[in-house]
Amino acid sequence: MGLGNDPDVPAKSTGEPVLDRAFRLLGAFSAAEERLSLTSLSVRSGLPKSTALRMASRLVELGALERTDDGLYVIGLRLYEIASLAPRSHGLRALALPYMEDLHLATGRHVLLAVRDRHEAVLIERLSAHQAGRVMYRVGGRMPLHATGVGLALLAYAPGEVQEEILRGDLTLQPENLVRTPPELRRILARVRVEGSATTMRPYPDPMVSVAAPIFGARKVMVAALSVVAPTGSVDAGSLRPAVVAVARAISRQLGHRDVETRMT
Repeated sequence: MGLGNDPDVPAKSTGEPVLDRAFRLLGAFSAAEERLSLTSLSVRSGLPKSTALRMASRLVELGALERTDDGLYVIGLRLYEIASLAPRSHGLRALALPYMEDLHLATGRHVLLAVRDRHEAVLIERLSAHQAGRVMYRVGGRMPLHATGVGLALLAYAPGEVQEEILRGDLTLQPENLVRTPPELRRILARVRVEGSATTMRPYPDPMVSVAAPIFGARKVMVAALSVVAPTGSVDAGSLRPAVVAVARAISRQLGHRDVETRMT
């Protein structure tokens, strides 16, 4: 049984359309919907139920999906094994983790590490602290560039065309449901580049403050962003900035960046 035998795929199709359908099926899962029935898989992926069944069955055979005792589908461990090998996740995470642990112990707050994937930030590591408030994003989850601390740090150093595409898009802040204007976002990004850090406030569901700093690699390439997230009022954001920036500098140096002092001061 192979994905390429799917009768719903035109005879002239190559492997690309089949892969597209497989990823649509896998993309049906989310943090809120980790267990899906066949019907839900079909609806959420936009695939006919017969196609969803054939592809899901093959993905189960390959270990990309698994079946629970009650017949629902969940993401399989094989996908986790493969994803863990991604250089921008595994290599960077392994290098940054000791520094993140030091920052976590020093602040007693949540510490986040994220990379940019096109127009979103992807959280690749998070160290959580007891009684440090609720973090809205899970490891592997996607975060908006215009509305989060790590997102702003990444966006400030993103290519100009990426910045312009974000500025032309929806700049609504969630869950506040407030709209950030393009001129306002431009000013924020300019300030991030001058100060070498980004500070954001979230009023609810739990009031939180985030202080983030960019991480650079060799040849001054922006590779990631680091942040500390804490309940508003529990700590002064200004007191967090030196520690966050210092750790981002240390990680940058380990990645081969040699112009840290002038770029982050």
